[in-house]
Amino acid sequence: MGSAQASAQQQRSTRSSVQTDSPWQTIVWNDPVNLMSYVTKVFQSYFGMTQPVAHRHMKEVHTTGKSVVSQGSRERMEIDVQAMHRFGLWATMEKVDE
Repeated sequence: MGSAQASAQQQRSTRSSVQTDSPWQTIVWNDPVNLMSYVTKVFQSYFGMTQPVAHRHMKEVHTTGKSVVSQGSRERMEIDVQAMHRFGLWATMEKVDE
């Protein structure tokens, strides 16, 4: 393989890993179903938040309609979103603007 081809392949590989490693976030959205106390408990049990921090995120969900509850790799955020769905919460993930 020529040096130009090797360089192009390395750039694609680097670009791919950068996109995967770029920061993503999990957002929990307000819903008309879950009690505020339940949402607080989910945040505490799953994310390991203290009660005051979990309560603050729950209040943000309730008053503004959403809260960013975690940030990290795309793969980690996919796991967090699926976990929130298993708890019955509405959650999505999005890429953080850089």
